[in-house]
Amino acid sequence: MSDEVWLCDTTLRDGEQAPGVAFTYAEKEKIATCLASAGVTELEVGVPSAGPDELEAITKLVKLRLPTRMSTWNRAVPGDLEASFQTGVKAVGISIPVSDQHLQHKVNKSRAWVMEIMGECVSLAKKEGKYVSLGLEDASRADTDFLLEVAQEAELLGVDRIRFADTLGVLDPYGVYLRFSSIVQKVKIPFELHAHNDLGMATANAITAIRCGFKAVSVTVGGLGERAGNVPLEEVAVALKYILNRPAAFDIRRIKSVSSLVSMITRREIPRSKPIIGADVFTHTSSVHLDGIRKDIENYQSFPPESVSRKHKMVMGKYSGMKELNGLLKAEGVSMDEHQRLELLIRIRLLSSHKKTPLETSDILSMIKGSAKI
Repeated sequence: MSDEVWLCDTTLRDGEQAPGVAFTYAEKEKIATCLASAGVTELEVGVPSAGPDELEAITKLVKLRLPTRMSTWNRAVPGDLEASFQTGVKAVGISIPVSDQHLQHKVNKSRAWVMEIMGECVSLAKKEGKYVSLGLEDASRADTDFLLEVAQEAELLGVDRIRFADTLGVLDPYGVYLRFSSIVQKVKIPFELHAHNDLGMATANAITAIRCGFKAVSVTVGGLGERAGNVPLEEVAVALKYILNRPAAFDIRRIKSVSSLVSMITRREIPRSKPIIGADVFTHTSSVHLDGIRKDIENYQSFPPESVSRKHKMVMGKYSGMKELNGLLKAEGVSMDEHQRLELLIRIRLLSSHKKTPLETSDILSMIKGSAKI
C-alpha cells in the first residue's frame, strides 16, 4: 500500500453545514475546480437527497470531469443512494449511526439493524459499480467491540473505505489511539478519520489517526463546518509534509489561494492568528525574535512560509527595540541622532499600543514626517 495520505475534502458538504453558509452552483464549481487542481484526493460534493437543486448541482459538477474522485453523502437509505446514482458520481458515502446513544435515542434501531442495513446498502451500491465509503457516525462513543464487528463485516461486503466519525469532537489524541489502533491492525480496508473540532483537537486527532495507520483524513478549507468546524485542510497538509514526512498529492503552495477563495465566497474573515493562513502567523515584532531571525532564520521558523506562498514579515510594536529601529532607518536612508531615535521608539511603542496593532514601515515613516499623532 502506498505511503501517500488521502485528503478527502468535504468543504462542499460538511463545510456548507456551517451556520450561514450556502453555496450557489457557480461558487461550488469555483471551489471544486480550485481544490481538484491543487490535488485533493476526493471531493465530497453534497447530498443528492436534499432536493432537486442539490441533485442538479452535483450532476453538473460530475460532468466537469475534474481530476479527482467525487463522492456524495447518503443516509443508509436506498432512496438516498438511488438519488446519488442519478448524478453519475463514481463514489458514494453511506452513513450509519453506530453508538448506542444514536441507535436508541436518534433512530430507534438495534445493532442488528446496523448489520442488516449496511449489507443492503453496500450491496446496492456495489451492483452499480460504485466506490463505497462506509461512514460510522458517532464512532467515538460506540462500543469498540461492536466497531470491530461492523468493520469486519464491511470488509466481507467489499467496502472500499471505512470512515470513523468523531461526530461530537470529543476525542483526544490518546483516545484515538486507544479506540481505533487495534481495529486498523485487524481490518485491511483503508480507514479515514472524520473529526470535528469542538474541543480544538481535530488536527491533533487527525495526525494521531495517520500515525495509527489511517489512510485518509476528512478535511475542509479553513476547518469550515458545523459548530466548531472540521479538520482544516491546510493544517493537515502542512503537518504531513513537515512533521510526518508523509506524501500527499495536495500542493501546499495552493493553500493561500484556496483559503482566500473560500473566505471570500463565505464572507468569513480568516482569523489573524489562524494557523498557516492567518495574516499574523509569519509576522514578527518581538525584539528577541527579530534578533534571532537575523542570526539564523531557523531560530524561529517551523517551516518556510514560501512553501505555502507566504513570507516572513517584520513589524514594530510594544516589544520592538532600538536594534530593529536602527535597521529600519538604515534601510530607508533616514538619519537621526540618538535622542531622536529614542524619542521615536517611545512614540512607536505608544502608538502601537493605542492602535492595538503593529506598525508598518509606512506608519513609522509617516511619524517621522510628523503626519502621525498619538
